[in-house]
Amino acid sequence: MSTDQKEITLHFLDYWRVLRIRWPFIVLVFLTVVLTAGVTTYFSKRLYSASAKVEIRQGDYLMQIFNRQSGSSGGGMGPQRGDPRFLTTQFEIIQTKEVLYPVIQNLNLVQKWADQGVTSIGVAYDYLRQNMKVRDLRNTDLIEITVFSENPELAATIANAVADQYKKVRTSQVDEWLNRSLDSLKSEVDKQRDAVTVLRKKAAELRQKFNIIDLNPDQIANAQQAGDQVYLGVEESVSKERLRVASLRSRHEEIKALNDQDILRSMATLEILDPTLQKVFPEMQQVAAEEARLLNAGLGPNHPTIRSLRGTRAEQQRQIEMQISALRTSQANQLRIAEESLRALEEELNDARSAQQGSKSNTVEYIEAKTAYIQALSLLQSAEERLSAEKMQLTMPQSPAIVWELAEPSVRPVRPRVLLNMILGVVVGLVLGIGSAFFLEYLDTSIKTMEEVESGLGIPVLAVIPKNMKLLPQTRGLEIDSEAYRILRTNVEFNRKNPDANVFTVVSGGAGEGKSTTIANLAYTFAQGGYNTIVIDADIRRPTQHKIFGFDNDNGLADHLHDDIPLEEVVKKCSTNDNLYVMTSGNQPSDVVAMLSGQRMETLLSEVKRRFDIIFIDSPPILGVSDASVLASLADLTIIVVQHRRFPKSMLLRVKNAILNVGGNVLGVVLNNVDIRHDQNYEYYTSYYKYYSKSQNESKSKKKREPRPASAEESVSLPTGEKPSEANREATPKKDFDY
Repeated sequence: MSTDQKEITLHFLDYWRVLRIRWPFIVLVFLTVVLTAGVTTYFSKRLYSASAKVEIRQGDYLMQIFNRQSGSSGGGMGPQRGDPRFLTTQFEIIQTKEVLYPVIQNLNLVQKWADQGVTSIGVAYDYLRQNMKVRDLRNTDLIEITVFSENPELAATIANAVADQYKKVRTSQVDEWLNRSLDSLKSEVDKQRDAVTVLRKKAAELRQKFNIIDLNPDQIANAQQAGDQVYLGVEESVSKERLRVASLRSRHEEIKALNDQDILRSMATLEILDPTLQKVFPEMQQVAAEEARLLNAGLGPNHPTIRSLRGTRAEQQRQIEMQISALRTSQANQLRIAEESLRALEEELNDARSAQQGSKSNTVEYIEAKTAYIQALSLLQSAEERLSAEKMQLTMPQSPAIVWELAEPSVRPVRPRVLLNMILGVVVGLVLGIGSAFFLEYLDTSIKTMEEVESGLGIPVLAVIPKNMKLLPQTRGLEIDSEAYRILRTNVEFNRKNPDANVFTVVSGGAGEGKSTTIANLAYTFAQGGYNTIVIDADIRRPTQHKIFGFDNDNGLADHLHDDIPLEEVVKKCSTNDNLYVMTSGNQPSDVVAMLSGQRMETLLSEVKRRFDIIFIDSPPILGVSDASVLASLADLTIIVVQHRRFPKSMLLRVKNAILNVGGNVLGVVLNNVDIRHDQNYEYYTSYYKYYSKSQNESKSKKKREPRPASAEESVSLPTGEKPSEANREATPKKDFDY
């Protein structure tokens, strides 16, 4: 698994840990929200709804009205089909006072809603808006007007009245637009008609002034087009005539150069269409052919038939010669006439060219006046067409809004929505509960993990003590809970650098963190290991150790220091363990700090160090009173007890600084009261307790007996100070624990 995947898994486990820790709070918030939703839903008013469907014309119809009002003839800026702004505007119009006030007045809603606190038409208007919903039906021009009321019949009546009033308002609005547009168009037409009259008069004056011939004075063609057309017509005629003269001259020259026989043979080529020649020439050829046939048949030249045929052929020859001569004369005449016509046309062309060049400078002003007149005339015609269409539109019924479906009373209430409200309550409850849990976790600055202690303070965590640990002196240490304190004992042994540093004071930042319990159980564990151990209850203001070990508190530390009572009389031996001794606090003096910081306290510590292997001093909270600071300065090592998830991290830092400021030495931290069921990071610290303690508990369960408190007068035989052999001490399973 990659590093990123490990981090993701760790984060998920952290989230799950928060949920497990905060689950009572999450359940409380969840149930509160769900119950609130249920109660609110149960006591909410039962509302019925009724809906009317209205079609709104928002396409070409309104575009035409807009175009008429704005004076445009097409496209433009009018409302477009499917424009969401148009529907949104209509939603707001439906909810305006112009629409709803008449509905309120007509239905007398002020009196009907008097029990709802409605006292005026303005309050009724606000109440109606709150109980009305307008929405569009998707992909249609229909809108739905829904009204909510405790009375289903009244809801349907109001919805229908709103739809009908909206239709009236829309119709009157369209009529107003049309009338306004009609008046505007009439004024526009009158103004445009006057302008056309003025421009027509001006163009006529200029046409008369410059003697301009304009064949189309009311059309867009300019006045110069007539002269141009005349000039172009003459020029075209001249060109055609020149071509005709050239053709005639060429034919005349060809006919002049050919003899009669060549002309007859070239009639088709020369395109000669003379009917006489086309008739006589074939007949003459037939006569010649008949004569040759008869001669070949044996007839003589003087045969009457031959002579008759020759006479006929001679007559035909004469006719052909006369017709060819006439053809030559005709071609010469046509050429002469064409040349004369060409000269006349060329003279006319020159005159037209001169006239055109002279009229161009005179018609510029007229053309401008005529153009302005034609444009004004076109605008006048368009305005008259719009005016005619507007008048026709006024005569037609207007339907800008159509009510397609009337509202009907509903059978079942639509509000409150029980299922939806409960689902929302469940969802909101879960979200709010989980969110609040994580928010509280974010705000929680207390100590949660060993890493926070070690990284923030640079102090090792000696042990993790689970929640609900029992008092070992009262159970003879036979519970599996003693294994946590064996771990603590082992880490204390390993972490103290000097074996002679055997005076320990256990402090905490605040009261109730388990300091006294930790001392009692740890001392009992050391005693089980063969160490001569003594517990000195120096928390004189609020002593606890005498209650834990079952002793009275008549003679103790305060009595020894203040009244000089012998050590043997203030030290009590624990009946459950021969190696464990207790010095209770005794009677509280007037000045505790002076007593603890005096010379007798140092002498006492020197004496118990000589006689005992391990000395534990129970002290008050170090941030509460100054007693703990004095004791921390006298002890060799100081152990800090921190309750899991109770006080902020800054408090632990202040505890450390308070110890260091008086010259004390911090050995480590005991993380107390850890709920391993919720904090899975600590489970492995206690997962083998049963394994290590099962056989021990079974072997010692038969010997278990109640502790016997010692009497106040009983003297205890204190240790002489000789250290027990290592064989008498419980072997510490160093290889079985890796901390």
